[in-house]
Amino acid sequence: MKNPETPPSARVIFGQNVRRVRRLKEMSQEELAFRADISRTYLSEVERGERNISVDNMEALAFALEMELPDLMRLRLLSLPSEESR
Repeated sequence: MKNPETPPSARVIFGQNVRRVRRLKEMSQEELAFRADISRTYLSEVERGERNISVDNMEALAFALEMELPDLMRLRLLSLPSEESR
């Protein structure tokens, strides 16, 4: 059993941030998967932290989301312009 104070893994953080940015940009999984040239099923598994994603696919998702890859790896994702206006 994991310690409740243990931070989430990099895989989980990345997946959560991808999902958050995708939703803020009002983009479907299908659209993001198409833009990143990956399957929608694979993207779904990445967003849930179930898939151990390659650096190449991480880069493709960051590019498709118009984000910098290091930003998608942050435990606390920087605020996005669309969030500030809400």
